[in-house]
Amino acid sequence: MSDETPICSAKGCRVAAVWVLAWNNPKIHTPERRKTWVACDEHREHLSQFLGVRGFLKDVVPLAEWEQPEGSTG
Repeated sequence: MSDETPICSAKGCRVAAVWVLAWNNPKIHTPERRKTWVACDEHREHLSQFLGVRGFLKDVVPLAEWEQPEGSTG
């Protein structure tokens, strides 16, 4: 992530993100790979559920505490 404040990944939302949702699609990604979406407080649960029902969600971390693993991308 860049030094700019990330914007929530929810469609149409323009609010600053405060959460990182780390995910992985096991059909196309290696087990250690982490893709990321970012979320505001309002959309954290919705985005988590979207990824969770597909078995993709791996972790939800406050943005301030996120350290991106090597080989991962947003």
